[in-house]
Amino acid sequence: MDLDALRHGNFAKLGEAVTDWEQMTKKLAELKKDAEDNLKAKADRAKWAGLNADVSREFIAKTAAEFADAHSQADSIAKILSDTHGELVDCRTRLNGAIKRASQQNLTVVDTGDGTFAVAGNTRPDWASDPSGNTGVTDQKVVNAFRDEIQGILTQATQSDDSAAQVLRMLVDQAKYGFADASYEDRDEAAAALAAADKLAKMAKDPAGMSLDDIAAFNRALKKYHDDPLFAERFASRLGAKETLQFWAGMTYVHAGAKGSELEAMKNLQTNLSLTLATASFSESDAMRSWKKDLIAERNTSFGFLGSPDPFAPGSSVRALGSQVISSLLRQGQYDTEFLDDYREKLFKADKPAGATPVQDLWGKGYDAVDLVFGDGNGRDPLEGLLEGLSHNPEAAVHAFESESDLDHLFATVRSTDRGPSLGRALESAVTGVAIGDVGSMAPPHSATQVDIMAHVMQAVAQPGSGTDLVKNGMGGSFGTMAAAYMPEISQSLAGPSSGALYLTDSEKPAGFQGEKVPDVVRFLSEVSVDPEGRAGIIYGESIYTGSLLESHLSDPSLFDGPRKDVLEGIGKNAGVIEGIVAHSVADNEVKSAVSGENDYNESLKAQGDFAKTWVAVGLAGVKVPAAYGGDIMGSVIGGFAGAVAGGAVDRLMEGRQMEGAKDEGLYESAKDLYVMRDSVSQQAQWSADDALARHHVELPKDGTDNMIREAVNRGWDASSHFLTDAKERP
Repeated sequence: MDLDALRHGNFAKLGEAVTDWEQMTKKLAELKKDAEDNLKAKADRAKWAGLNADVSREFIAKTAAEFADAHSQADSIAKILSDTHGELVDCRTRLNGAIKRASQQNLTVVDTGDGTFAVAGNTRPDWASDPSGNTGVTDQKVVNAFRDEIQGILTQATQSDDSAAQVLRMLVDQAKYGFADASYEDRDEAAAALAAADKLAKMAKDPAGMSLDDIAAFNRALKKYHDDPLFAERFASRLGAKETLQFWAGMTYVHAGAKGSELEAMKNLQTNLSLTLATASFSESDAMRSWKKDLIAERNTSFGFLGSPDPFAPGSSVRALGSQVISSLLRQGQYDTEFLDDYREKLFKADKPAGATPVQDLWGKGYDAVDLVFGDGNGRDPLEGLLEGLSHNPEAAVHAFESESDLDHLFATVRSTDRGPSLGRALESAVTGVAIGDVGSMAPPHSATQVDIMAHVMQAVAQPGSGTDLVKNGMGGSFGTMAAAYMPEISQSLAGPSSGALYLTDSEKPAGFQGEKVPDVVRFLSEVSVDPEGRAGIIYGESIYTGSLLESHLSDPSLFDGPRKDVLEGIGKNAGVIEGIVAHSVADNEVKSAVSGENDYNESLKAQGDFAKTWVAVGLAGVKVPAAYGGDIMGSVIGGFAGAVAGGAVDRLMEGRQMEGAKDEGLYESAKDLYVMRDSVSQQAQWSADDALARHHVELPKDGTDNMIREAVNRGWDASSHFLTDAKERP
């Protein structure tokens, strides 16, 4: 910055800009609140259908999110401008003060252009005969001191101005259309993030040269900044796409066989690096668009390791394909949908080789020494990492499984690969709309596309032989979660047409499993029941759904145009049908040999408990709850009502609550005979009804209500055997 520009700078316009942005931020805060509380809330409550369900609802949700991002961006800009304005005004004040003090010592400070200046002593003819002895010659140390002080002020002003401009440009470039969600308290915070990114990108150029202490420091910085959009973009773009892959490939080679603290450091590094790159993937700047394109272009590059001057040169020590390295970094964090779509399209195509090459050999042959994931498998199958990435992005997961042929191909590969658990998690994300591990977002209503994907999953699992293989190869627990999420649609399919007034849901396609698909539903529940985790998921899901239905109907009689007796009987019968299918399937498959004894199931029931409690929190089953009692979607805790009965049902299962009149049997904890299981269903339904009646002060005779539910459960239980007999062969 030129000396005169700072010395005579008029920062009034910058001050006005700060005021304008601060006022804009306040207005956007109001719009943000209105968009969330009004626009999106009403859209969530609306019953969408057809084109509106596919387009309008999504548009409204994204519009509301844009207001939130606009507020974040405006707030950051206002704070950065305010901080910069304050620093420049302070620098100008200090500069003028230094110049004044210099003049008092007979020094002149002159702007010499192009950011340079001079400090020189004053000379006058009469000084030669000055009786005081003043010769006009100033001590050079004094000159140097003023020069250094002024240079320091100009340097600080230049850094403040340049870094502010750089940060503001990056903020604006984050989103090609709309706004970025980056948020900073001041210019210094943003500038520090960019400086840290530059330092780490430089370190990553030489993975072999990084000591364990360097890696620890590298890890700390990534952990601190991995959610920072500007840091993430700067780090990725400065390092480069190919160099990013070479960095991780090099790290896995240098630290192969790591144990103890070194192993933990590498696991943490992989997590933090993945989270950083995931954040960077959302940037729409020209630099990051090129980075993402270049990264995918490296998927067939053979990455070598140390020992060769050029690890990319022909004949160098080959250890991994680019796709293997890319996918090993997709396992953590939510990556941008468009990026995942582009990469997935190419990788799915590559996973279907021409000729007779088995899939299990496609990614291992020639790369059998690679271990890119430090103990979590070996990373040779890039589909595993991609599927884990999809599990953290429901939108991209839906895109991945819209094609039935692609999904069928993946199902066909489960028996010969280890990708079953990853595929299960990706499917969970796709059909529920909730990313794996996300307990802070409410589950959206099931779209027609999601229902169709779920229907295809059930059809695949229902196939004799091959469906059992899917359940046994690490997908049973995921199928149980998916069944829990689709209890409303499953219930309507088993009850038949015109059952929506009783079996409530906000699904866009509630009748998606009816008609000819009912046998698939029955066989799906039957197959999944043999897996301990799958069975536990179904039971938790049914218990949550039953509790939520009872609470909804008993708190608002207007939901069902008919006597409450019909409501209680219908809900009880549904519980008996679904859990009867489970119990009869367990008995048919000789559960003690199929699941290594009763203890496996009991442990799964307990293990699934904490997970199932999140289903109440995120509204996984999508049950409507009257707004007067706390919200619109099951699990909303506003007002303390919605989800309370369902939560109580989960607690009883986790505690193994003893059934009334039984000495030793806890709910569902014995598979000795069908009647114990049936009594557990009846007991749980009765307790949930009691909770709902008490919570909403509904006066119904307890003994009569319990008896009504028990008889309804028994009828449903008997009907479940007929459902199974009609749907599949039984022993």
